[in-house]
Amino acid sequence: MPTYDYECGSCGHAFELFQSMSAPIKRKCPECKKSKLKRLIGTGSGVLFKGSGFYETDYRSESYKKAKKEDSSKKDSDKTKSGESKPKKETGSSGKKSTSGD
Repeated sequence: MPTYDYECGSCGHAFELFQSMSAPIKRKCPECKKSKLKRLIGTGSGVLFKGSGFYETDYRSESYKKAKKEDSSKKDSDKTKSGESKPKKETGSSGKKSTSGD
């Protein structure tokens, strides 16, 4: 359940209220009892995941990402220059596994 900030437009009383999201907005000030209470828009909170279970590369710096990209593009260009390609798998004449005892 979130904590909401409220402020009275009449007397200026400000307070926090811990209530569910589906609860109705409070309208009556607890100090002056006038119906001038307004719920304020909060900044929210940031979430930062720490510890094991999260990828270390999720929070890499921009310089690291740029160097990684340049390195991978250099490797790709070197492969095309040297004519390297993936080796093909060889299969038998029928393409099936042979069993002994035929």
